[in-house]
Amino acid sequence: MSIVPPPPEPVFITTPDAVRLAVYDFGEPSAPVVLALHGFASSAVLNWHNAGWTRDLTRAGFRVLALDQRGHGRSGKPRDPARFSTERLAADALAVLDAHLIDDALLLGYSLGARVGWQLARTMPARFPAAVLGGLPAGDPLSGFDLDAARVFAAGGPSVEDRLTRTYIEMAAGITGNDLESLIALVEGMRGGVQPEASAPPIVPLLVAAGDRDPVLDDSRVLAEAAPHGEFLELPDRNHFSAPTSRDFRRAAVDVFSRTLARS
Repeated sequence: MSIVPPPPEPVFITTPDAVRLAVYDFGEPSAPVVLALHGFASSAVLNWHNAGWTRDLTRAGFRVLALDQRGHGRSGKPRDPARFSTERLAADALAVLDAHLIDDALLLGYSLGARVGWQLARTMPARFPAAVLGGLPAGDPLSGFDLDAARVFAAGGPSVEDRLTRTYIEMAAGITGNDLESLIALVEGMRGGVQPEASAPPIVPLLVAAGDRDPVLDDSRVLAEAAPHGEFLELPDRNHFSAPTSRDFRRAAVDVFSRTLARS
């Protein structure tokens, strides 16, 4: 039996391109808002609730809005690559805030969610006064993803030979409720688009964290150091998939958010 209490039932909003987004609301309605964006093939509940983030943030006096990004969790799962891009996922995050009549929010993102969070913090600093991003790669981390082999596997074919593709597609397949065709469409749709680059960092206070066993460790450090108000946190004994469960990561995030509010 899990010792984590069940999450609340999500509310659903519909984007301008008719994708339903599931949004989970934790904490007091009047508290400062943290908008949480999960990683690839994960969900709001897996990334943020089950890993202790919603507990720690609400105890610290924050309200958490955590959405299942399109293609994930209980949100809509389009299979057309044209329905996926960094800009579309960023627009989904803004739609969640607008639907809840929230002008500004602190940003929390991991992996895919960190890439979207970087874009939001960079382009809309007035709405996102601080960001905590984990497992953040520079450039396009899935440029070598074998789309054809992944689609064959999703259709019931053999295991994928390419190691990167196999790692992500088998991880995605192991999570109940994932639609592999939609997640493959996401990878294709986000290729060649806007990516985190050290040449154009956010100007808001920024914490970037990565596990010391994560291949994106050096990327994350470089991106943090490029930001005028950036900090970097190396998480010991963590890889890309275990970093979100780090207590040190959660504590550092609460500290950054609390300091930001104290300055406002």
